[in-house]
Amino acid sequence: MIPYLIPFLPARKTLNRYIDCIYETKWLTNFGPLHNELTEKLSDFLNAPYLLLTNNGTSALQVAYKTLNVTGNVITSPFSFVASTSTLVWEGLNPRFVDIEKQTYGIDPNLIKDKDFNAILAVHVYGKACQHQRLADIATNANAKLIYDGAHAFGSYYKGKPLLSYGDASTVSFHATKLFHSVEGGAIVFSNQDDYDVAKKMINFGINENNDIELLGMNAKMSELHAAMGLAVFDNIDEIMERRLELLAYYQKLLPSELCYLEDILDEQINGIYCPILLKDEAQRKRVEGFLSQQGVGVRRYFTPSLEQLPYIDSNKFDCPVSRDISGRVLCLPLYHSLTFKQVQFVCQKIEEALR
Repeated sequence: MIPYLIPFLPARKTLNRYIDCIYETKWLTNFGPLHNELTEKLSDFLNAPYLLLTNNGTSALQVAYKTLNVTGNVITSPFSFVASTSTLVWEGLNPRFVDIEKQTYGIDPNLIKDKDFNAILAVHVYGKACQHQRLADIATNANAKLIYDGAHAFGSYYKGKPLLSYGDASTVSFHATKLFHSVEGGAIVFSNQDDYDVAKKMINFGINENNDIELLGMNAKMSELHAAMGLAVFDNIDEIMERRLELLAYYQKLLPSELCYLEDILDEQINGIYCPILLKDEAQRKRVEGFLSQQGVGVRRYFTPSLEQLPYIDSNKFDCPVSRDISGRVLCLPLYHSLTFKQVQFVCQKIEEALR
């Protein structure tokens, strides 16, 4: 059996060292020393001075909307995890889906025709960069905010800068399924200190440094226990990313070239978070997926459905044929730190058998 995912677990002695700090300080949450240490390390690693840790990536999106005063219509992508859309609807915003481009699976800027929107929520799919400059120009001309759902973007670079440093705000997930995780967690990277200062109060019930309630808030803080896991994982981050990129390169060497989606984009450095393949059609995808399951190989359909087809969205309003097509044909293969090259060989062999 080759599962789709095995989360990275640091050595117990590494984790215990951070857990011991919690027992020594008796500090469990509310911006404790481990929280602050992780914030500092991630800020340096991501070149992100205005980085705010949160309890998960979903809360990070919600806090970003509130901090940036997003209202009304939001241009967004139909090809993403459901949280990209559900957070908008949950906050009373109106998602306006724009189809994706075939090269990046991000929003196609050429298709943004709507003039009535307050923000763009774009998605860096599989850690690959959106058409940032085009989207930034559109947002500026519309006096709208540009927010990136960068759940996959930890460690990716674009034009020499961390991918999470783009936009008015970028959010990232530290869920256990990600290459860097804190079991549950996330972060927001803001482009300026004023927004960061507001959001820091917002994630703590609106309470300021003087312990006064200054604004409407929620509880979206990261606990010390989650920060401890984050720090223990971060101690291994270079090894984790190097290993995943080696495995991804091996997949790309063995797989039929027509299946390999992750083509290089100019000035881009991806992080090795996923290994997607794109089958010829939905029937072939079903055949390959079923055969791999019979052979004990786990795969995931990231992403399905195309989000304009969610039950709480009026799909008749949006035409997203590329997203619907890709969501019916894409499969993500096993990719994690403890995966072996022999297992990659086995997966590729079984894919070739299924195609035959």
